[in-house]
Amino acid sequence: MVEQWQIFIIIPVLNEEASIAKVIGDIPKLLEAEIIPVIVDNGSTDDTPNIVKEMGVVCLHEPVKGYGRACQRGLAHAQSKLIDKAWSIAVVLDGDYSDYPEDLISIVRPIMSGSQDFVMGSRTMGRAETGSLGLVQKWGNQLATRLIKWRYGFSYTDMGPFRALYWPALEAMKLEDLNFGWNVEMQVKALKLKLRVNEVPVRYRKRIGKSKISGTVKGVFQAGFIIIKSIFKYG
Repeated sequence: MVEQWQIFIIIPVLNEEASIAKVIGDIPKLLEAEIIPVIVDNGSTDDTPNIVKEMGVVCLHEPVKGYGRACQRGLAHAQSKLIDKAWSIAVVLDGDYSDYPEDLISIVRPIMSGSQDFVMGSRTMGRAETGSLGLVQKWGNQLATRLIKWRYGFSYTDMGPFRALYWPALEAMKLEDLNFGWNVEMQVKALKLKLRVNEVPVRYRKRIGKSKISGTVKGVFQAGFIIIKSIFKYG
């Protein structure tokens, strides 16, 4: 019988050479778990992949753009390394150093204790540095969480990317989205499947570098449309 957890941290990256070493370096250790970071490069043109490889961390290459696609690529790799899915957790973490990797412990603990299947890191419940969440992000969060509340009756407080899933729950979701609807699909399907869902407070700071979504007007509108569409599509 396996008595040690495997925690796979999927980190999709695109031109994060200024931040990725900090993210990897701050990932905590747990005595009762093997923590395995899996970086998925989604077409970086800077030195990001080389930095990751120099740190001795797995760096996969996904040439076709898409946030969900990159995450799925990382999960497929993790699947090939599973020892026992009943003792496995998938975590998603951004590579821009806006989240605090150290908060991983509070996100995975409820799953390791057997009390939860899906745990979200909530920036609104935690401490968000002034200016780290822009007006567009705040507005998008409020709109999406209210629509989910109206459609499914559950009150998420955030749509943040830092999250953890018990592996059997992840398999049950059968995630499909290959772009920015991937996170929303996960949150909606967790409710449809009646999984045990919880949010825990996490810290948040200004990201290093420019956001690929909120950094452009086009990105904001595209992401907003995809998120709203996904709330209804996957329901």
